Amino acid sequence: PLIVLTAIAVKLESAGPILFRQERLGFNNRRFSIYKFRSMYHADVPVDRTQQASADDPRVTRVGRFIRRTSIDELPQILNVLRGEMSLVGPRPELPWLVEQYEPWQWQRLSVTQGITGWWQVNGRSDKPMHLHTEDDIYYVQHYSLLLDVQILLKTILVVLRGRGAF
Repeated sequence: PLIVLTAIAVKLESAGPILFRQERLGFNNRRFSIYKFRSMYHADVPVDRTQQASADDPRVTRVGRFIRRTSIDELPQILNVLRGEMSLVGPRPELPWLVEQYEPWQWQRLSVTQGITGWWQVNGRSDKPMHLHTEDDIYYVQHYSLLLDVQILLKTILVVLRGRGAF
């Protein structure tokens, strides 16, 4: 019901598709499309791909602010999990143009399945500057365990309920 209600709210608030699709890189540098509920006004013009959303970003819709703060915008990624492209926990899948700029030490983050939530999400979310979370992702890769995954899932619930760091 939450997915259906969110889809209706996104569609009613502004023109454009319900889902936002973006190419990302995952485990072993494999390309796939990640899905999210659209949280910004739809535009057919190119945008600055390095611009990170902020708390007062005018591109974000009213519904978008709510679904971002509560991470409901991420729910369509369950489809990515079911397709085997992502896991519930792991480093976030990265944008291909950013991976092209990686230093050799950063490639470790693509050595495990990418996740909907992960170590950096529960330790800062959007409070950290865009794409400066590689150290957190590598910490996860180096300490990967079922227990760590369970801890991250439990912490994710607390972080989402607090609503801090999500724009």
